[in-house]
Amino acid sequence: MTDVNDRLGRIVRRVQADARVPALAAALHRADRPLWSCAAGGTGNGTPLDADTVFRIGSVTKTFTAVLVLQCRDDGLLDLDDPIGRHLDLPAHGELPVRRLLSHTSGLQREPHGDVWDSLRAPDADQLLAELARVERVLPPARRYHYSNLGMALLGALVGRLRGGTWAQVLTERVLDPLGLTGTAVRPGERAATGFLVDAYSDEAHPEPPTDFGAVGPAAQLWSTAPDMARWAAFLADPAALDPAGAVLTPATVDEMRWPLTVTDETAWGTGFGLGLILVPQGGRVTHVGHDGAMPGFLAAVYGRRGGEGTAGAMGAAVLASSGTAAEIFDLPHRLLATAAEHDPAEITPWRPGPPAPEHLRGMLGRWWGEGFEYVFSWHDGTLRARGADDPAGKPPAVFAPLPERPDVFRTVSGREVGELLRLTRDERGVVVRMHWATYRFTSTQETFDGYDFRAGS
Repeated sequence: MTDVNDRLGRIVRRVQADARVPALAAALHRADRPLWSCAAGGTGNGTPLDADTVFRIGSVTKTFTAVLVLQCRDDGLLDLDDPIGRHLDLPAHGELPVRRLLSHTSGLQREPHGDVWDSLRAPDADQLLAELARVERVLPPARRYHYSNLGMALLGALVGRLRGGTWAQVLTERVLDPLGLTGTAVRPGERAATGFLVDAYSDEAHPEPPTDFGAVGPAAQLWSTAPDMARWAAFLADPAALDPAGAVLTPATVDEMRWPLTVTDETAWGTGFGLGLILVPQGGRVTHVGHDGAMPGFLAAVYGRRGGEGTAGAMGAAVLASSGTAAEIFDLPHRLLATAAEHDPAEITPWRPGPPAPEHLRGMLGRWWGEGFEYVFSWHDGTLRARGADDPAGKPPAVFAPLPERPDVFRTVSGREVGELLRLTRDERGVVVRMHWATYRFTSTQETFDGYDFRAGS
């Protein structure tokens, strides 16, 4: 473990030196190891640079706002397909669905009305809403991905209205406190690093002005530490490990947030976007989920790791930087996660015998044919499962749950054909002779669609 920690630290220090970052802090969270952290450089203001140093995390804030919206949905306060104007009195654009705002497919322009980045003065809540009639919908809804800080700001206002408080109050009460993110807040506090712009052609680093984003805060306001953000990334990847009681969100809801709804680049397809979350495929059925952030003088990248050989439970990495232009840091959490999984992989859990399959299902276990292809039905870990006989290693199986009110009928709860029914047909002896999955016929031998059996020749 010491060797991999040294390797991780060297990666961080190399990026800090090569990208010329005044202060760089990184942390790696995983369920099976102590927290790892590393800091290189200096805060620029005389305070020590360590794991408790606070950085602005910019658009990583959006992941918190998205969680608050999904909490409202789970509590029955809204539907994701509701027009936002059903819950928030707006002078324009009230017809935009909540889901589209979360996935940046609403077509709403990127920023609030006015030259916010010139004045560095963000609108207050009343001004943000009053000036909505002056902003454009630059694309039709659902046409394509178009990033919008304004859209996320409206979702923050929505959460405050539905919960009867400010976005910041709701965030603290419903996310930060339950998850123990004590280093995360809407204000920097005394342990904050200074944000800089580093000159492209000299070693001068000039402080960027402090900014408060007012009503646009739900898109980019938060400050945090690397350990807090690594913990947050771990929650996004493996919520059951960090929040076993589901006090913040159930694992099923976080899984819904991670489902890709659009790609961010129509030619490369290298990054997807779900409900407020960026999804970065890594190959080998590994996905990193989280968000990047940028504000004057600061950059952040926060991602959790899912799937793949060696990936530990609750695995998340965060990299926070006090430079506004060191784009090299955006790849750094992905490198840290991949390095840890490769050089310090999670322990392999021994297989142990389990109880037998239920008697009424034992006869159906084994190989079946559907649409000309062979599938294997099995019983593992207390569930009925199915996978294609030629599926690549690591591809998750379909998992079925019985419908108590309908004997021999199951609902597909994950994997292939999720949501569809599996129906068993038995002969007079009670033997399963046929199945229908998503209405397709499955038989014990390969048959054509009109029932020709190659083995029987008829």
